[in-house]
Amino acid sequence: MTTAHDVVLVGGGGAGLRAAIAVAEMNLDLDVAIVSKVYPMRSHTVSAEGGAAGVVGKDDSLDEHAYDTVSGSDWLADQDAVELFVEEAPRELLRLEHWGCPWSREPDGHIAVRPFGGMKKKRTWFAADKTGFHMLHTLFQTSLKYGTIHRYDEWFVTKLLVDDGRVQGVVAIELSTGRIETITAKAVILATGGCGRVFPFTTNAAIKTGDGMSLAYLAGAPLKDMEFVQYHPTGLPFTGILITEAARAEGGWLLNSEGYRYLQDYDLGRPEPTAVMRSMELGPRDRLSQAFVHEVEKGRAIDTPYGPVVNLDLRHLGKEVIDNKIPFVRELCLKYQNVDPATELVHVRPVVHYMMGGVHTDIDGTTPIDGLYAAGEVGCVSINGANRLGSNSLPELLVFGARAGRAAAGYAASAPGPSRAGLAQADDEHRRIWRDLRGRRRHSAERIADIREEMQHTMEGCAGIYRSGDSLTKAVDSLRELQARLGEATLDDRTATFNTELPALLELSAMLDVAETIVQSALRREESRGAHQRTDHPARDNERFLAHSLASRAADGSCHVTYLPVTITRWPVGERVYGR
Repeated sequence: MTTAHDVVLVGGGGAGLRAAIAVAEMNLDLDVAIVSKVYPMRSHTVSAEGGAAGVVGKDDSLDEHAYDTVSGSDWLADQDAVELFVEEAPRELLRLEHWGCPWSREPDGHIAVRPFGGMKKKRTWFAADKTGFHMLHTLFQTSLKYGTIHRYDEWFVTKLLVDDGRVQGVVAIELSTGRIETITAKAVILATGGCGRVFPFTTNAAIKTGDGMSLAYLAGAPLKDMEFVQYHPTGLPFTGILITEAARAEGGWLLNSEGYRYLQDYDLGRPEPTAVMRSMELGPRDRLSQAFVHEVEKGRAIDTPYGPVVNLDLRHLGKEVIDNKIPFVRELCLKYQNVDPATELVHVRPVVHYMMGGVHTDIDGTTPIDGLYAAGEVGCVSINGANRLGSNSLPELLVFGARAGRAAAGYAASAPGPSRAGLAQADDEHRRIWRDLRGRRRHSAERIADIREEMQHTMEGCAGIYRSGDSLTKAVDSLRELQARLGEATLDDRTATFNTELPALLELSAMLDVAETIVQSALRREESRGAHQRTDHPARDNERFLAHSLASRAADGSCHVTYLPVTITRWPVGERVYGR
């Protein structure tokens, strides 16, 4: 079957919903479709806890937010994109206020803001510690006002249709029935989020499997800065569930096995000695995660069945503060660890949290493929560079979701419909799914779950917080072997209705594509910068690597990495510090 729309959004989370609203606001004559493999309110934006950064205080400025972001990125952020972002972020957050987002308030009625890691001023708006939940509700409810926005809930996109350098639409499977449908479009916006499930310990939901990144990569769009993988320093050790940075913003401490606030022993980039004890837990996430590794090496971590951990101490905050400011933290600890943070220490460890890299775009979300756009974590503008500051991602999906939506609307208003060759690609994709995937005969013992687990442990062991040339080279070989083994894997479930094994196979294929770009990009960057730390190249090398990596798929299926200069407008490259 074939269905036609003007603009198709792949992904129904914060970036996708904001983009859809922007298309509708721009041109009510355009027919918009949101294709999401989960119901929009199950998108991963809902799990964001801490807050969204935007300058609002009289003691703050756009320049200070921009400088914190550029410095925090280890000077790999494009400064034109950062300047635009910090200017538009407060307007987007205020727009959410007008749409009904219940931001927390000060007693006098002003928007409440809290400190966040790497930022010298309080500029993080929050709604208790369920900020993403309230933002996503607000966006979803606002999208319902527009009759031109149609939803395909629980549909899985398997291919981008691209002919002669122009996107034509997508092919998608309805998960409940197994029906395969061609959905044509004049413009497509990818808003599928990140790929944390490439790693075994992650805050990311099960749906974060890099589908959008893989779709773009296979269609010919490069992936930018994929070597930069952010670990969040406080995840629950078994589940990977996030304990928000807000817990440390409210005054939480990180303690090693000796009960010592070990971060005072490490260089977190903060120049003022008097500020160290007060706010060292709010250092950049990459440096806090690296400090954890050093504590493990010194034998000062706590051994558990799920690996080494340290303790998060919130007891001194008191039950009233916890229940008022971070109630969800207490709920998560009680439900998933059987620990009450008001009276007990909480075991935490670094877990993969966010991809700084993604599909290469400009400031309007435009990719090198005509009519294809990307926004949110799936895209890389880049404002995050080598390390994202906490609370910048939520306003990022608003700012660049809106810009991608407006750009796509402008393009779709005059773009032609699908070509015959584009529709022929859709027919090929239908046959691939029915014959090559569902119709495979079992002739090996390869299991999807086994390959996925081996991939995750390969990535954690070789491309984790610290990497080396030797470990990355081994990872390249391991991933190639796993890709070959995936070609032998078959489905036990041959039914069409609610077949969960087929999406798992497709997701694993996407994750292996993305994993290869991470490893290849990391192998070629022979320096240490932000979240990319090479033990064999411990220094930053601005002469060779003050540049974005671009991972492209070559004609033979291999990954080819080139470089693009970083855009520097006002702040020359300097020492990475914050807190001035």
